[in-house]
Formats: sequence, C-alpha cells, structure tokens
Amino acid sequence: MSTLKNKVQLIGNVGNEPEITNLESGKKVAKFSIATNEFYKDSKGEKQQDTQWHNIVAWGKIAEIIEKYVDKGKEVALEGKLMSRSYETKDGEKRYVTEVVANEILLLGIKGDDNASE
Repeated sequence: MSTLKNKVQLIGNVGNEPEITNLESGKKVAKFSIATNEFYKDSKGEKQQDTQWHNIVAWGKIAEIIEKYVDKGKEVALEGKLMSRSYETKDGEKRYVTEVVANEILLLGIKGDDNASE
C-alpha cells in the first residue's frame, strides 16, 4: 500500500494547448490543464455537471509524447502525484500552486489518425 500514498489518476479533456519548454539540460517539460466532469442529480432530480480543472506538468519522454500528440480538447488518462509549491509575484505577493506531475499518460478519444503507441 505504500505506493498509494500520493497517487492521482485522472481522465479528462485538455483545456489548452500544452506549453512545451526546452530546458538547457536538453530535457523537455510540458504544462497544460485538463477538465474532469462529474454528473449528479440535485435535490430536484435534475442532472447537474461539476467541472474541475487540474494543472498538469510532465517531464522528459512524457513531455515529448505530449508535444507530438496532445492538443486542446483531446481526451487523456494520466497518472501521477500531487505536488504543491509556492512562488512570489513581481509585486511580492505569495502564490500557491498545486499540480499533478504526470508519470504516465494514455491518449484516449481518437482525433484523426493520431496514435501514440510509444
């Protein structure tokens, strides 16, 4: 059970074109968001939708796959861990961010002839 301490699994749709950065070390990093939707019935019996947005970060080979095959709107499944960090804005304001650092991605929903079998 120790592997379940910080594990996140999400299936959702990519909300923006992934931002790919090439680092001086030669490594790539990809950043994007995905939306997950949950449906339920409210007290009146009417169907409701709750959308949650998640910030995703991927490194190395996974970032390369994302660069090649992932676009806005694409449905993906991913697994990773939650990471929190803070930073200071130019105005000295402290901001906090929670991201999912992806260590595995699966491309769902076929868009054209896209096929990432890497």
